[in-house]
Amino acid sequence: MAAMWQQLAALFFILGGVLSFPLGQETHRTATCGYESCHATKSNMLNVHLVPHTHDDVGWLKTVDQYFYGDRNEIQHAGVQYILDSVVDQLLKNPDRRFIYVETAFFYRWWKQQSSSMQQTVKQLVNEGRLEFVNGGWCMSDEATTHYSAVIDQMTMGLRFLNETFGPCGRPRVAWHIDPFGHAREHASMFAQMGYDGFFFGRLDFQDRTRRMMEKEQELLWRASDSLTAPMADLFTGILPNGYNPPEGFCWDQLCDDPPIRDDPDLEDYNVDDVVKRFLTIANSQALVYKTNHIIMTMGSDFQYENANLWYKNLDKLIHYVNAQQTNGSMVNLLYSTPSCYLQELHRANLTWALKTDDFFPYADDSHDFWTGYFTSRPALKRYERLSNSNLQTCNQLEVLAGPVSRKGPFGKGDSQTMKKAMAVAQHHDAVSGTEKQHVANDYARRLANGWQHCQVLVSNSLAALSGSTAERIYCDNLNISVCPLTESSKKFSVNVYNPLARPVTWPVRLPVNGTAYAVSDANGKSVDCKVVPVSRVTEEVRRNRGFAANELVFQVQAPPLGYSTYSVSRLQDGPPPASMQHRTPTAIQNKYLRVTFDPDTGLLSSLSNLETKQTIKLTQNFYWYNASDGNNLFSNQPSGAYIFRPNSSTPFIISRTAKTESVQTSVVQEVRQWFSPWVSQVVRLYSDSRALELEWTVGPLPIDDDLGKEVITRLDTSIKSSEVFYTDSNGREVLQRKKDFRPTWHLRQSEPIAGNYYPINSRAFIKDDMDQLTVVTDRSQGGGSIKNGSLEIMLHRRLLYDDVRGVGEPLNETSGIFPKGLVVRGRLLLSLDRPPSAADTHRPLAQEVVLQPLLTFTDGELHPNTRLEFSALQAALPPAVHLLTLSQWDKDLVLLRLEHQFQSWESKLNSQPVTVNLQKLFSTLEVLGMSELNLSANQWKEEMSRFDWTPQTDGKPLPKKFKDPSTWEVTLRPMEIRTFLLRVSLR
Repeated sequence: MAAMWQQLAALFFILGGVLSFPLGQETHRTATCGYESCHATKSNMLNVHLVPHTHDDVGWLKTVDQYFYGDRNEIQHAGVQYILDSVVDQLLKNPDRRFIYVETAFFYRWWKQQSSSMQQTVKQLVNEGRLEFVNGGWCMSDEATTHYSAVIDQMTMGLRFLNETFGPCGRPRVAWHIDPFGHAREHASMFAQMGYDGFFFGRLDFQDRTRRMMEKEQELLWRASDSLTAPMADLFTGILPNGYNPPEGFCWDQLCDDPPIRDDPDLEDYNVDDVVKRFLTIANSQALVYKTNHIIMTMGSDFQYENANLWYKNLDKLIHYVNAQQTNGSMVNLLYSTPSCYLQELHRANLTWALKTDDFFPYADDSHDFWTGYFTSRPALKRYERLSNSNLQTCNQLEVLAGPVSRKGPFGKGDSQTMKKAMAVAQHHDAVSGTEKQHVANDYARRLANGWQHCQVLVSNSLAALSGSTAERIYCDNLNISVCPLTESSKKFSVNVYNPLARPVTWPVRLPVNGTAYAVSDANGKSVDCKVVPVSRVTEEVRRNRGFAANELVFQVQAPPLGYSTYSVSRLQDGPPPASMQHRTPTAIQNKYLRVTFDPDTGLLSSLSNLETKQTIKLTQNFYWYNASDGNNLFSNQPSGAYIFRPNSSTPFIISRTAKTESVQTSVVQEVRQWFSPWVSQVVRLYSDSRALELEWTVGPLPIDDDLGKEVITRLDTSIKSSEVFYTDSNGREVLQRKKDFRPTWHLRQSEPIAGNYYPINSRAFIKDDMDQLTVVTDRSQGGGSIKNGSLEIMLHRRLLYDDVRGVGEPLNETSGIFPKGLVVRGRLLLSLDRPPSAADTHRPLAQEVVLQPLLTFTDGELHPNTRLEFSALQAALPPAVHLLTLSQWDKDLVLLRLEHQFQSWESKLNSQPVTVNLQKLFSTLEVLGMSELNLSANQWKEEMSRFDWTPQTDGKPLPKKFKDPSTWEVTLRPMEIRTFLLRVSLR
């Protein structure tokens, strides 16, 4: 593809003119793929679309590589390489046969191992629509615990491989999330913006399904944004009839034991008449709960088709014998099909469809079986995934800003690709979700660590090029537990602070040190206020013997947009002593923005005030645990597990009514350290320049010697009159309203008063009334709810003793070499108090800071005098409403850029307005020579993206609105809009 890009670049990039997407091979002349390759249907009959498919988890009970090779079959019999071998072989035997494939992570591995003649054969199958890709991302991402930026990245990666390998015929028309456990509105919005014509899934709440079956609303139009103009985020959505399994009695895989079709009347047990009769009964009853004379059946399941002959031989016969009944007056017509061919028939039906504007959380498959535990499961992996995303975006940006030297420079060969693949795999619905076996969770973490090793070389090379200093750079990945060998021992060192946000950032730095006094100066040599505080006992316990610092050096740094600043630190011989600890609870801590009070009797928070807006709320906060059900009770034998949250009482146990406290107050930071029990502690922290209160919690090892599984929450109780309503974000973007014991689309019969009111929180949740809004920004995905008025609870950690019988076959009971008695987890919640109309002006940028946090690198000793101590890649900071979402190298001269409006249309008087950005005046170090706009997943030119249009029942068909930009280089972003560009650039 690279060569072709270069020839086209000159033509295609002159002022953004658009040509067809450059493809690897000239196939489109002969291709009849996609909608043109569908088998004919019969308008006067019930058409049954049989869709042969396999569902291949990118890691679950086995690691992704074990699944690919078919290793460790004693755990689960599954080998993806053999599935693809077998399917291709069987497709060639009958041109009518069809197959769909989904997970590009596996297909890519398989493709690399094929001979060129096999690759040609497969291209032919794709060009004829016999092998069709659906969804097409690197994996089928989880929808509850993923962040939108990582989902966009993994979809872009998978779809790019398909585009470059197969051209237009490799582009999936349909999104396919048959297994994720509940469905997020933001995912539907992203799929719509990626150009998909429709979306199919398998799982939804059992009560929701019952109602939809009765009303024939299992196919609907999902309006997935309240800010983007319809139909920009409208997505036709179909709910599959059997999850993603075949109808009962019709599974012909080697993993199944249904009887084959025995069609020789001379042999024993002839069963054609029985099979046909049973099938017609199933088809006719399925037709009663769908709207058109077309129905779909998923013929396949987990890791099926390893011996595809079994399936296809029986499907060929099924189609033949059922259709033969048409001569006897049967009105049922069977055909090999794909989700897109089925979708095309629904579109041709030209009906109106029920409109949905909320989401599909939480998901329950029975009265006491709410899949809301995985919102928090494996909290350490969830944090590591989020941190890895931050590191990857920094790695991507620096690869662009430093050019080719980043990949091959003074520190060796670096790359971003390893990390991209590791992050893409981590988005899978059994990865970051926390629903995999322990050895698989370890493998996901190992991949991320390996990816970061590759990125570190690239980052070091880039910073060397930008700063002119090739001094070695040290990375300290354990700063959250006060471990960094360099700062602990060095008398003089410098700290480089790289800021991946497109606006300047102020950030607190805490470095483990053994000295008692230090001097810190910024890039201009100006002295920076810094203080030394003692390391807490809790931190000493958590870090075990990984570090030995007695103190922490605390100061605030500022870094320019998309750039770095350098601070130098020197140990002083005879400076003032470290700040001393007070062993009583202070009545209050405050800075110029916030004031927090404590109850002297309990040591707990008692109020929070915003000094700028002159508002105060009562606020108490404590830690509790729900006793996890072990499955032995009157109503149901469902235990709590990796997927399912089922407390055996609605009243949690309080861990301690009082906290032992000590406090330290300095000009840089004030903190109250609270100790609740040997396994729960917290630091309430206020930095001098911060508009947010930090709660740094440390939880674990959860004790289980009483044989009770524990689900630990923190609960904030306030004076806010929230009327049983609270708000959560969807995948880190749009905010949705949640109401206790309520679902917008059906009358809920609530049977789990706690678990049935839990929702995913990806980056923030809030409660509000007319006067006050308390927003909590999280550092990872967590589950939470508002069970009582004025209250918000967030689940932090879980340790369970039983498997919840959903297939993982293992209790969620995490230990490690460092923590053999149970995992200890540490994290941060950031609290802000504002007037509701302006709250988003605080929480939007705050949440982006937590997602894309500055990267600190360290250099020992004095820096060379010619070192460039400050750098920004932007000519000016972007406006507050605009977020730079993606800046990554596409190929030699091309860069992928995504700009995003990060406010909803109703959220802020100030920032919910359109904003215009000039792309030519964006970068200080890159010259933008040309640009062209793409769809969100960067696999189609924006101008060429056309989607099926659908009419909702309630109002008329929305007409696509075209907004015009002010000029060629100026792009206007409207609330919640993401725009994606390929830029042709050269380094200035």
